[in-house]
Amino acid sequence: MVDKEEIMKIAILSKLFVAEDEIEQLTEDMSRIISFADTINNASDEGTDFDNINNLSNVLREDEVVPSYDREKILANAKDSDEGCFLVKNIMK
Repeated sequence: MVDKEEIMKIAILSKLFVAEDEIEQLTEDMSRIISFADTINNASDEGTDFDNINNLSNVLREDEVVPSYDREKILANAKDSDEGCFLVKNIMK
């Protein structure tokens, strides 16, 4: 699949030094890597539903508007407030 010339070309393009005694092993390794990638690319995923393999469902409750505390009562003890919001000191400098 991959030959020695391609290994040397890749080494030159990536500016890597490859010793002569390493070329044979690199050729075999690259061939196995490419073969594995081809195996994955050729795998069929038809008929398989991967988006919910654990059959989970949404456990969150629906958003509902419910009565809350009066804003004036909440802000009554605030040191500083402006337009219905708490004012806090800026500590970032």
